[in-house]
Amino acid sequence: MTDPVTGPALPSTVRGPESGTPIILLHGFGGDTETWINIRVALEGRHRVIAFDLPGHGRAAGWPEIGNARISSRAVLQSLEAMDLSRVHLVGQSMGGATAFLVAAKAPERIASLTLIAPGGFGPEVNHRLLRRYAEARTQAEIAPLLEQFFGDTTVLAPAIVRRIEAARAADPRLVENYRAISETIVTETGQPELKREMLATVNYPVKLIWGTMDRVIPVSQTDGVPPNVAVHRLPGIGHMPQAEAPRIVYRLILENVAAGDGLAAGRAG
Repeated sequence: MTDPVTGPALPSTVRGPESGTPIILLHGFGGDTETWINIRVALEGRHRVIAFDLPGHGRAAGWPEIGNARISSRAVLQSLEAMDLSRVHLVGQSMGGATAFLVAAKAPERIASLTLIAPGGFGPEVNHRLLRRYAEARTQAEIAPLLEQFFGDTTVLAPAIVRRIEAARAADPRLVENYRAISETIVTETGQPELKREMLATVNYPVKLIWGTMDRVIPVSQTDGVPPNVAVHRLPGIGHMPQAEAPRIVYRLILENVAAGDGLAAGRAG
């Protein structure tokens, strides 16, 4: 069991029925709950869905402690405790994937399933220059060419997305300062800190790993050598944002993992 944690919950968007084990969505670096809008809307008809703003992002721009995935994982665990969520399905992308991994490592008894989308920390390689430049960008002219590099299929990158990011950063100047500070904790000039992914070999819940083959932020080669119990899905032609580029596929894969986790729980209860 993890040590008790106390404090307020992170800002969140909560949708769907109150019954059943909730699905927690954790966004990546520089994102917010809107990162998940396609997936959230698809899931909320059948499941309770909770999308958190991670520390330093979105409505959590003023969170008292910001930094790498370890800091975010503490905030998520605190939030689960504050919301009295004893068991959850965790879904995380990029930095949110690393955060989800660490939450699962610290509190395995809370996890019904784990779905990781191009998570940080599965290998040393990362496009640190892109992440640092994206952290600093303020205008549409600066944001658009950087954001394109997060996508394999840039046709899904609507101008409205770029405008929304510019507007958010203009409305709350803390965001750019936060992103700059956070980027210094998640990447170095030589790469990124690595997670102990071998931990996944011993878990008693289903794990899926989803990655785009055209990811220019974190290479898909980091799917190589994961424990054999991890289901790996490499999506051809997709970049670092599968939830935006291939939402129907990602939605189906999340549902598969959620159903498997619920089935295991029902079997143990029976």
